[in-house]
Amino acid sequence: MEEEDQQKVSDLIKELVLRLLSQNPTSNPHPIDRNSSEFRNSLRYAVRILSSRMTPSITPDASAIAETIKRRLATQGKSSQALTFAELYTKFTSKTGPGGVNNKWAVLYLLKILAEDRKAAKTQFDSSVLLPNLALNDAQTGINSRVSRSLGSKDKGWKNGVLLVSKDPENRREIAFREFVNLVKEENEVCEEVLVRDVLYACQGIDGKYVKFDKNADGYILSDLVKIPRATRIMVRKLSELGWLFRKVKGYISESMDRFPAEDVGTVGQAFCAALQDELSEYYKLLAVLEAQSMNPIPLVSEKVSSDNYLSLRRLSVWFAEPMVKMRLMAVLVDKCRVLRGGAMAGAIHLHAQHGDPLVHEFMRRLLRRVCSPLFEMVRSWVLEGELEDIFAEFFVVGQPVKAESLWRDGYRLHAGMLPSFISQSLAQRILRTGKSINFLRVCCEDRGWADAATEAAAAAGTTTRRGDLGYGETNALESLVDEAAKRIDKHLLGVMYKQYKFKEHCLAIKRYLLLGQGDFVQYLMDIVGPELSEPANTISTFKLAGLLETAIRSSNAQYDDHDILDRLRVKMMPHGTGDRGWDVFSLEYDARVPLDTVFTESVMARYLRIFNFLWKLRRVEHALIGAWKTMKPNCITSHSFTKLQGAVKLQLLSTLRRCQVLWDDMNHFVTNLQYYIMFEVLEVSWSNFSSEMDVAKDLDDLLAAHEKYLHSIVEKSLLGERSQTLCKSLFVLFDLILRFRSHADRLYEGIQELQASRTMESSLSSREKSKLLRLSSDKASEPGSWISDGRKALTQRAGDFFRSMGQELDAVAKEYSSLLEGFLSQLPVQQHVDLKFLLFRLDFTEFYSRSGPGL
Repeated sequence: MEEEDQQKVSDLIKELVLRLLSQNPTSNPHPIDRNSSEFRNSLRYAVRILSSRMTPSITPDASAIAETIKRRLATQGKSSQALTFAELYTKFTSKTGPGGVNNKWAVLYLLKILAEDRKAAKTQFDSSVLLPNLALNDAQTGINSRVSRSLGSKDKGWKNGVLLVSKDPENRREIAFREFVNLVKEENEVCEEVLVRDVLYACQGIDGKYVKFDKNADGYILSDLVKIPRATRIMVRKLSELGWLFRKVKGYISESMDRFPAEDVGTVGQAFCAALQDELSEYYKLLAVLEAQSMNPIPLVSEKVSSDNYLSLRRLSVWFAEPMVKMRLMAVLVDKCRVLRGGAMAGAIHLHAQHGDPLVHEFMRRLLRRVCSPLFEMVRSWVLEGELEDIFAEFFVVGQPVKAESLWRDGYRLHAGMLPSFISQSLAQRILRTGKSINFLRVCCEDRGWADAATEAAAAAGTTTRRGDLGYGETNALESLVDEAAKRIDKHLLGVMYKQYKFKEHCLAIKRYLLLGQGDFVQYLMDIVGPELSEPANTISTFKLAGLLETAIRSSNAQYDDHDILDRLRVKMMPHGTGDRGWDVFSLEYDARVPLDTVFTESVMARYLRIFNFLWKLRRVEHALIGAWKTMKPNCITSHSFTKLQGAVKLQLLSTLRRCQVLWDDMNHFVTNLQYYIMFEVLEVSWSNFSSEMDVAKDLDDLLAAHEKYLHSIVEKSLLGERSQTLCKSLFVLFDLILRFRSHADRLYEGIQELQASRTMESSLSSREKSKLLRLSSDKASEPGSWISDGRKALTQRAGDFFRSMGQELDAVAKEYSSLLEGFLSQLPVQQHVDLKFLLFRLDFTEFYSRSGPGL
């Protein structure tokens, strides 16, 4: 196969030499004989040239040669031919494999040289002398032989010349390259080296000789008066964009540093400027290298480059590719962060870090680690030390001066505008609570045990308490540190509240005394303060009531409670008007000191006071009914009087007593069931739930939420909620009516006792004492309301009138009570709380009211 290829090559060479000799005007006009000496010498010379290792002194770059050809066609005004050549070159380079040309650049180089030879033939060179040397003999074709050049040849019409190979320094290629250089100089008023240096100046924010900053155009431009090709002008403008971006970034840094330490810059802004300055330092290093390379001259196409340390506009565009990406990103960040600071600035920069380009991602990660360093230091200091190192209000935790009792609720809060996007809301809440717990322990509890807990948390999270251990990109480490610190510090805080300050014991004391859960104490207190509270409110002494409170404590099992708890229990008289009684203004209060006042705030104690007033009124009504029962005693009070009274009076007495007894039973049933519902279904159930939630609480927020739920449950179930105001008013009207009934019952049995006393006295006196009593009664007028001074007939008449009047009053009370009770019960089914519906079930267990009142 190789022999066949070699034979084909040999035949092609012979055919080529034969055609060249036949077309040479200086040769013999007769046909060339293949066996002639002329043909053999020419063939030998041609083979010698083709088999030599002589190569052109340029780099074999097909793209560069094609670009040179297109540029020459364009400069000659042959734009259409340049486009045609571009299309043909594209097809030529795309064809590979069998039938394709491997050494494409050599073909292009040959075409280029042929075109230059044809151009030279039209001017001063005669290509007809290029091939006659093929006819020289061996002696003429020695080492010093060359292709003779006859510039004075008469026949200049032969245009089929080929490559001129010579060792003559005045080679045609050198002449062509010099012509190309001259042509470029004619088209360019400014050389490329000057433009490169001007671009480098512009990239440092400095005006060059030709490239200067234009405020109107807001960028670096090349004056229109400078004569350069349009492509070069566009490239200069694109490269100068880096200088415009540099001015923006540099201006922001200078402006921020001039204003520091202003509040609108802050430590995060300063860190951002420092990070930008570091990136500019790397940028300066690159410019220094490029300036050194720009000092080397740009070699011509024909020159063999001894080194690559020269700088052209094209090379500069390659060098600027990566800095341009970084500088554009920095300029975007500068525009975005100009009005931001603190966590908001860090969050805005973080949004640009979500990028798929590894270069951009790494650049943003490096930048954000510097920017977020102050922010993460604030987090570390807050979580482990409770210190809010935020001079310029950049942190997402904001503190404000408040009293100790308001420290937990109002002392610190989250600033949503300063929360960076790489910290979630839940993590921010845990960070806030952890630092708040440390400050609560330090300020309110005067405890220092949190320091050991913080050290243990840092060790458990794999970090230390030193500065700089946390940074951007270490979100998992941050979450681990916050979780460990929160778990240990919150546990320590609850331990201090439960053990040192006895939170559970104080909650139980409030339940027993303010919510009247200590039955014997409440009973003793009502018994001894009842007479005093029946007086007008403005005549009651608070000191006397405080003494009676001490007596009730000593007389009940409350005396065995902790003295610290008993010392906190005090009497409080609410504001009162002119017509108020002591019952209306009497209340108890519990002194919750720091840190318990964080839970038992003024608003919470006001709600406890409201519950106490309701329960106190309920207990007062119950106490009044019990007192009425003690005065009734129907089995022994009137047994002797009934036998000797007239039938009509006796019937009226029995009817009145029965009405009173039935009405008392009805009221007692209502009050007893309501009392049971409040004490067991409301207070005890709520307390049981509260105790369970206290045991599982993990932090103070959980404890506050459990207590709030406990108090809210009592208020809602006790008819004191906002949605039960109408029901509560109806209930208080019922309470007032029951107290009125007590006064009517007292009047009835006082009258009966007086009647019994008068009849007993009449039957026990002797005749002498009766005459003496009559004489005394006639001498002076007896009291008009006294039955003893009346005679038997008048006594019987007055007794009948009294029983009749009392019966009518009791009927009126019973009717009003039934109406009010029916209205109260009719409102219970429409209440939204399920326990209030259960109250209706208890009150109407036998369906007595449902049958009597069709509206229920």
